[in-house]
Amino acid sequence: MSPAAPDFCCAGCAGAFELLGEMGLTSYYNRRAFDPKVRALRPDEDEIASFDFTELASTDTDGHHHLNLMVDGIHCAACVWLIETLLQRNSAVLQARVNMTTRRLRLSWQGDISDIEDIIRPVMQMGYRLIPFDPAALEQATTSRNKELLRCLAVAGFAAGNVMLLSVSVWAGYFQGMGGATRDLFHWISALIALPAAAYAGLPFYRSALGAIRNRRVNMDVPISLGVILALGMSLAQTIRGEPHAYFDSAITLLFFLLIGRYLDGRARGQARSAAEHLLSLNARSITVIEPDGTRRLIAPQKATPGMIVLAAAGERIGIDGKVIDGQSDVDTSIITGESIPVLTRPGTTVFAGTTNISAPLRIEVTATGGNTLLSEIVRLMENAEQGRAKYVAIADRVAKAYAPVVHTLSLATFIGWWLIGGIGWQDALMNAIAVLIITCPCALALAVPVVQVIATGRLLRAGILVKSATALERLTKITGIIFDKTGTLTTGKPELVGQPQQDKLMLAAGMAANSNHPLSRALVRAAGNVPPQTNVTEQAGLGLMMQGPAGPIRLGSRAFCDVAENADVPSDITGPELWLSEPGIAPTRFVFRDTMRSDAPEVIDTLRTRGFEMTLLSGDRESTVRQLAETLGITNWMARMSPTEKANHIQARADRGNHDLMVGDGINDAPALAAAHASMSPATAAEISQNAADIVFQGDRLGAVIEAIDVARKADRLVRQNFALSFAYNVITIPLAVSGFVTPLFAAIAMSSSSLIVIANALRLHAKSGKSDGVGIKPATTLSQQAGI
Repeated sequence: MSPAAPDFCCAGCAGAFELLGEMGLTSYYNRRAFDPKVRALRPDEDEIASFDFTELASTDTDGHHHLNLMVDGIHCAACVWLIETLLQRNSAVLQARVNMTTRRLRLSWQGDISDIEDIIRPVMQMGYRLIPFDPAALEQATTSRNKELLRCLAVAGFAAGNVMLLSVSVWAGYFQGMGGATRDLFHWISALIALPAAAYAGLPFYRSALGAIRNRRVNMDVPISLGVILALGMSLAQTIRGEPHAYFDSAITLLFFLLIGRYLDGRARGQARSAAEHLLSLNARSITVIEPDGTRRLIAPQKATPGMIVLAAAGERIGIDGKVIDGQSDVDTSIITGESIPVLTRPGTTVFAGTTNISAPLRIEVTATGGNTLLSEIVRLMENAEQGRAKYVAIADRVAKAYAPVVHTLSLATFIGWWLIGGIGWQDALMNAIAVLIITCPCALALAVPVVQVIATGRLLRAGILVKSATALERLTKITGIIFDKTGTLTTGKPELVGQPQQDKLMLAAGMAANSNHPLSRALVRAAGNVPPQTNVTEQAGLGLMMQGPAGPIRLGSRAFCDVAENADVPSDITGPELWLSEPGIAPTRFVFRDTMRSDAPEVIDTLRTRGFEMTLLSGDRESTVRQLAETLGITNWMARMSPTEKANHIQARADRGNHDLMVGDGINDAPALAAAHASMSPATAAEISQNAADIVFQGDRLGAVIEAIDVARKADRLVRQNFALSFAYNVITIPLAVSGFVTPLFAAIAMSSSSLIVIANALRLHAKSGKSDGVGIKPATTLSQQAGI
């Protein structure tokens, strides 16, 4: 039984699939080889062999080969399906997965590594181009397409404005006795402006429509192109004959409005680059391997093998997973645990790729490298989650798939009916058919979603909230639960000194701490103010600081380093990370730190709970710390010491049970969970990878942005639904009139433009805030607009 065809929205891959089904794979290749009409699309054999892909492939311990490539020519999910299907037809292929956002093809196969050319040949013969994966090239291609759309938009906008001014003069002249010569002059000027502008600005639509027609398909761009070309051709003919009506304004205005939507969509796609690609940049560029004879050499992390000994210098990012065999240091593990306090690492401790060695050199025995590290597992989790988002398609696109053929059939029926049955001339029948095409052109339908998105994202931008995903607001309306990370999300992510230590002890400790970059040391310096650093201070890696005082050594660091008894009398109500200050003959002083909560966190949590959202707290931090914050905020569902995989799996399990969760997190360890959630938000202070994985990024130190985003999303959803209702009501009323011959192309152009203006006017209601507060104290310190200088 052959697999069901996906719902194609790309004419090229739809035609390829049809040919595969109708002719069989082998005969299709034969046709491509001998049919001159399609041979031009086929890459030369020299092009297929221009890259030595075997040099880019890697081989694991099982003898399986792996290769990452970039696919040029992907337009939609159907292309992804087609490419994966073609590759998996080869029995040697173990896995073939294409990520639509990055266009990356991950290919695994068995057998000879040189078989790669035969494996990828069917994909390249379909017209796709496979090249070594290069994120920079992908970004450059996306930028180039968006620039072309922007140029087309500028040309169409300039032309539409000038032609509309001339048309207003002509319309006014109908009632004020304008002479025929003046009217014809204005029509000729309009033609000189509109014809070249439409020829250039309409290229994105013409190319798409031509590709669809060549593959015996129709899409939304076909009626647009047809209406524009017929309107321009008829207007030119009318102008040449000196007739009173020309419709240059309707054609170029239609292009202008539709290019707005196309450009916005292009920008959204360009900004949707896979966050996983940014995460990969956190890996080390090289590692230092210590050979058995003691010599050292630099190699790429993926070239390391288990059992090798690697030296990680202080301040260096660790490039492999391994076990410490010599040395003691503080390691920043926030990428894995989300905990802001570095972890003391001793021999026997496991360390992971992507973490940072802070204090002293470590010798590490390699246990995993390349695709087997925990960092690579996070990347795979994120790409799998991103791939699942491809099912979200704009509502207008789904409706337009059935819309285009109906419009063509209706217009053709109008022309034939009036010409053959109605008994009027073919010119008048064609005018009626053009009126149907123009009046039914999906301008209002195409604007129903983009115009609301633009206004909604603009309003959120002014509140310091940046919407990055084109479908984020749509998905935000369906959430049933909200999952918060702790460190950096519900809290500020910076440890602060709590309690009131003696001033002289604080100044002494801060003077010593000024010589260290440890987060707790920096917190001590912030608490003490402008304090000069003490001299002759030495740092014991992973333990603390020491200097010589008048009576002996003074130490600042851990309890063990300062030789403080485990049963030392300390207040039981103050818990958290601690530093001790010990001086000879004086009782030690304890400094306790706590990650302070965001100022409006309790109010936001209470508001969301009142609205019926299920609240959950997931953190990689210690259980006691997470429990304390959860109890303070009244969150009963919380989990501590969770790894990135466990967070993502927890969200996926909830999704399998029918929950739609909003994930709010900031750490690198939150990136897979942010990508897996139904919708996601991240503060602007978050790690870059988390900001890239999140659908929405909010500025400032207040959580009220979560409520603001939800409120705006829900109001935007209502306006989108109203816009669809308005656009369909417009068509229900005007289409019968156009088919009946009561609508001229001039009136059709006015009606079409009016429908667009009505949709835009309705969307502008989003600017008006409701009587009740949409958010809870949204007061970002600096909005994104202000940062950009807007």
